[in-house]
Amino acid sequence: MNANAPMSLYQLVSNNRVDDVIAYLAEQAYVDARDENGCTALMIAIQQNNLTLAKVLIEHGADVNARDVNQLTPYLCAGANGFHALLSLTLAHGADVNSVNRFGGTPLLPSSEKGFLRTVQVSLDARIPVNHANKLGWSALLEAVILGDGGYLYADVIEVLLDAGADIHLQDRDGLSALEHAKALGQHNVVALMTQNEQVKQGYSASLRLVKQHIRQFDYQAALAILTGNRHDFTNLADYFYYCGYLLTELERFEDAIVAYRQGLALSDDKAQFSLYIANCYRLAKQPQLALVEFDNGIAAKPESPFVLYHKSNYLRELGMHEEAVDTMTQLLSQQPHRYDYSFHRANSLRSLGRHDEAIVAIEHAIKHDERNGLYYQHKAKSLEIIGRLEQAIAVINHAIEVCDDCRELFEIKNNLLNE
Repeated sequence: MNANAPMSLYQLVSNNRVDDVIAYLAEQAYVDARDENGCTALMIAIQQNNLTLAKVLIEHGADVNARDVNQLTPYLCAGANGFHALLSLTLAHGADVNSVNRFGGTPLLPSSEKGFLRTVQVSLDARIPVNHANKLGWSALLEAVILGDGGYLYADVIEVLLDAGADIHLQDRDGLSALEHAKALGQHNVVALMTQNEQVKQGYSASLRLVKQHIRQFDYQAALAILTGNRHDFTNLADYFYYCGYLLTELERFEDAIVAYRQGLALSDDKAQFSLYIANCYRLAKQPQLALVEFDNGIAAKPESPFVLYHKSNYLRELGMHEEAVDTMTQLLSQQPHRYDYSFHRANSLRSLGRHDEAIVAIEHAIKHDERNGLYYQHKAKSLEIIGRLEQAIAVINHAIEVCDDCRELFEIKNNLLNE
């Protein structure tokens, strides 16, 4: 491109040129023009967690429900990344709370999976359905149990989901419920929350009950004042330092939060979870190298567990580091070859790298474990289509129509392939 050529709206947003974006929009009527990936300028602002520019674009009419080539909208993107302020902004400007991403998930599912407690609460307050299941057959509660660790953060996520009516008996595609998964994973405190909720809550100290109440109301300053003024109520100081760290994180005092989490880490038997909390602080502070170091510290602290390794893979994909994400998912599959969700995520990263033959092999592993799930066939057919094997792609969709539980999208995909 000519170095003297004017920047596009996407470039201005990417470079955080707020005044130039405002000037551009004053002269240009169409705010929802798309780049080669189908992303609007608003989607780019959301991906960069840029609240200022997102507000400017929405004020000029940007569509919070505009889908990119991957069927992602600014609203869904904000929720999946835990950008709670942006999620609230899109909700206030017409976000379709019943819309789902290409995996069939609402913002509540990925935020529960990743432990974004505030985003989970924003989603629930917006009445996003708590028991909606995605195409993997997982509800938000199943995600929080299967992909969580039952530690402080995930126990709090699960508690708010349960209070919103999450069904502990809802089964995944393997016929297992969240309660059964929690028992199998040894998440004893989560089992207690599911089966003895009121008794568990009665065991909280008065100050912890108040702290949790203020957290749900997003009044973090008041919660922190109560917490620090009642330190003597905490017989386990690791509990105290966890909540200090969490509240300081929400107040965007990331350095102070890291200090608190490190104090909790020193006192806790489960150091991996505190490493994850520290990594998330670095993530929010936009210090990816330090975040990745802390993920590795968590993995080293509990090498037998896939928990931190899986969440590192999520972060690598968020950074666009798909080569590293593929390696991480390969490592996870070597530990748990039956986890077809790992194979599915590995296939997605391989597709992002243009390695479609390998992606097809990876998705076939997922199909082997769940032969009636149309999502997997869709992804296999897409890779075949991209590499020019159209007849094979149609054959895959035809087979899927014969065996899958839900064929509505499959018929649409078949028609699109036939019209190429």
